[in-house]
Amino acid sequence: MGQIQNFEELAVSGLRCDALRIAEAGYGAINTEKVVSDKVKVENGELHIGDKKYDIAGRKLFYVGIGKCAISAGRAIEKLLGESLTAGVALDVADTSPDSSSKIKTYIGTHPLPSEANVLGAKRIIEFLSDKKENDLVIMIISGGGSTLLCLPDSPMTSADESKLFKELTARGAPIRDINTVRKHLSRARGGTLAVAAYPAEVVSLIFSDVSSNDIETVASGPTVLNASMVADAQNILAKYGIQASENVSFIETPKEQKYFERVTNILFLSNQDALIAMSVESVKRGYEAKIMNDNFTGEAREVGRAVIEELHESPPNTALLYAGESTVALGTSSGKGGRNQEMALSTLEDIKEDELILPFASDGHDNTDRAGAIADEMTRAHAREKNLSSEEHLNSHRAYDFFSTTGDAIVTGYTGSNVSDLIVALKK
Repeated sequence: MGQIQNFEELAVSGLRCDALRIAEAGYGAINTEKVVSDKVKVENGELHIGDKKYDIAGRKLFYVGIGKCAISAGRAIEKLLGESLTAGVALDVADTSPDSSSKIKTYIGTHPLPSEANVLGAKRIIEFLSDKKENDLVIMIISGGGSTLLCLPDSPMTSADESKLFKELTARGAPIRDINTVRKHLSRARGGTLAVAAYPAEVVSLIFSDVSSNDIETVASGPTVLNASMVADAQNILAKYGIQASENVSFIETPKEQKYFERVTNILFLSNQDALIAMSVESVKRGYEAKIMNDNFTGEAREVGRAVIEELHESPPNTALLYAGESTVALGTSSGKGGRNQEMALSTLEDIKEDELILPFASDGHDNTDRAGAIADEMTRAHAREKNLSSEEHLNSHRAYDFFSTTGDAIVTGYTGSNVSDLIVALKK
């Protein structure tokens, strides 16, 4: 069975079936447990990760997982290492199959807004790392969602204060790089601080990138990466968006001493390129000329959608245009229930032509709702007319979730345990 739970209900045309199979190929390529099992091996007393080797004979091995891939990756690491794994801890947003016999202690936090559960999980990770010795090896998984999870502010600031800042930045359309620059300076668990906590142990950090340009400083706010930004940079970003921090907000300078990072290896382990390549291969198998148009799209969701539809209009028949990145939605005074992928699909609906289709979807399966994304095609438009729905009205009030729930054209995947950015399939027969 594939990742898309309502595949059969949606695949009622050849074009839709093609788009959904291409999306499934993308999901398959970023399946966390499979990727870890394929890329990490133990041979002759050595841990092999790509072209890197780590001697594990006589050493204690520990696991730390953070983000939406933390528990899935932990299962694969524990299966690989077996008795060689001493202990571990994972901080994730959900656990779909708890294992009471695991050596990895799991904590579940909230996302996209932090809570005191996140603060507790971040504290437990710091405590877990604090007694590690020079000969120890810590295998870390750093993945999307980690920024929210690693909420550990200085008193009197609380997770609620951070939530308020996050909501204000998001409402103003701030990109993730700006948001995470601010968040690095609000927590004792971001911006290189986990490298400090683990010192002097050796750390290998496997980074599952969910951000444009694969900037490892930005993924989960770079907890094992030497951070270049300063408190003043965070304050300047808030000023740029006209946001006044409350009196409770405590800014924190990130560690700059090089010694804490000398025994840390940060490896870009998985990115949206893996999904795009798999989607391209599947597109060709289905008779399309596949073009990876952009692996770093940004900007307002509806503007990205309109740019994609224009490129699709200009393409010859039997073309598959593929994209990856992360858009934003500036809510303004209207803030209905939606998600950037559903809003993007909705923005293209009135311009979509016969034999064209656009499918934007979230790789983690959660487009700010329990839907992953939505299909926009002539069939969706017909469904809207049958239900007497106005796409323009729903778009202007940011109620894409309500729109696609009513038409029946939303994508449902459930929690995927993977996260590499948003993805778009655009097809023309």
